[in-house]
Amino acid sequence: MRLSDASVTIRPRNPWEAMDLGILLSQRHRRLLMTSWAIVSLPVFALLSLLLWQSPSLAVLLFWWLKPAFERLPLFILSKALFGETPSLAEALRQWPRLLKPQLLASLTWRRFSMSRSFVMPVVQLEGLSGDARQQRLAVLLQRNAGAARWLTLIGMHLEGALWIGLMVLFYLLLPQQIELDWSWQSLVIAAQQDWFWLEHLTNAFYALVLVIWEPIYVACGFSLYLNRRTELEAWDIELVFRRLRQRLAGVTALLLVTGLMLAMPGASIWAATPSSSVAGPEAPRLLQQPLTSKASKDSIQGILEKPPFKNQESVTRYRFGEEQAQKKDAKDKPPGWLKSLLENLDNNSFGSLAKGLEILLWALLLGALGWLIWRYRDWLRAFVSRRPLPRKKRPAAIPQQLFGLDVSSETLPADVAARAEELWSSQPREALGLLYRALLSRLLEDFHLPLSVADTEGQVLERIKALQQPPLEAFSRELTEHWQNMAYGHRIPGADLQPQLCDAWRSLFGPGAPA
Repeated sequence: MRLSDASVTIRPRNPWEAMDLGILLSQRHRRLLMTSWAIVSLPVFALLSLLLWQSPSLAVLLFWWLKPAFERLPLFILSKALFGETPSLAEALRQWPRLLKPQLLASLTWRRFSMSRSFVMPVVQLEGLSGDARQQRLAVLLQRNAGAARWLTLIGMHLEGALWIGLMVLFYLLLPQQIELDWSWQSLVIAAQQDWFWLEHLTNAFYALVLVIWEPIYVACGFSLYLNRRTELEAWDIELVFRRLRQRLAGVTALLLVTGLMLAMPGASIWAATPSSSVAGPEAPRLLQQPLTSKASKDSIQGILEKPPFKNQESVTRYRFGEEQAQKKDAKDKPPGWLKSLLENLDNNSFGSLAKGLEILLWALLLGALGWLIWRYRDWLRAFVSRRPLPRKKRPAAIPQQLFGLDVSSETLPADVAARAEELWSSQPREALGLLYRALLSRLLEDFHLPLSVADTEGQVLERIKALQQPPLEAFSRELTEHWQNMAYGHRIPGADLQPQLCDAWRSLFGPGAPA
């Protein structure tokens, strides 16, 4: 590999510019790259389609899996063409079996899903590295340009899908209109369930054609990223500059040799005379024969420096007591003894735990204050910070005044319900039984807070009473409701023996003389 024979300019580039260079390389050799890829890959695709005719998806999956094996041929062509040794189609095809040997199993198994495949493939194929040497080389190469290589693979995946769909849409648009009119969804479904595998294999063939166009570009872009990284690491551009400089200076070598020989010949001494030993020092007088001597200039400069603005003298008159003021000043500069001892004690380890405890206490107080503020103003935070509206406080449901056409308000009931029912039972049993039932509903609403509504039926009221899990109340309510329904809807007057039973049960539940 001679860098001077490179067909492109060797210089450091940013990753995207390097990929542009790869696209230009693939365009320059597109006929050779696309033809070689088609000759190698399309027969394999046809063989897989024939062997797996009943499984078109598996056929295209295996073809996609073998892409790293096909990519080695474009890389070989590009590596030769870069340095002016472009192989012919026959030479490239003869080299392909040899290119498959190194680490093919690894390329098709655990390295198959590498997003940097195009960038690291030259390490195996061109440098011939494996094992630890390959890992060390990749560790250096992947320090830069690895992200661009991953983006290249990701963009390539989407581009393959877009081109594949585009070819299928183009195929559909090129169909004759009469064939399209004869199609129906029913016929398509029936054909798909039978033996219409040729259409799936045809769409797979579109994918194979997409790879003929895109894969040489993908390999060329990864190869250009690899070249750019090696240019940065090995300073190929600087090496080329030195080589060109050596070529330019090759004709001047003889002239330099002749000049050196001429200078080496003995001749008249052209060296400067040795200076005398009596060299004047920096303080020695100089320029003695001039109107302005060195001493006069020095005195003039010193006089200027003694005057404003270089020097401003000021006379201050005040009283002082000898050296006392200086001693006081020294005493003021020194810290007092108690402060010095306190600072020394604070530096000891004994105060470290105390300081740590104070720090924890302060942090706890801060967090506690913060938590208290959040809890104190939680409604404000919900209203102005959270997107959720504040939960509305449920208003207590109003107690209905009538149920089943009966007035159940406590104001309309007597003070002693059981005694009043006993008085009415002999002459007005219907009123007595209705009084007990109204009083029961009133107690359920006010004492037990059952959510009874006007639309509830007697059965629903009994279900809510059952949820209270009070068997005596449930038994009394069922018996009273049954007799009330018999009288209200069946017009069956209760017997006289029922009166003491219901009144005694009322008193046992709500107490003797219990009002409603």
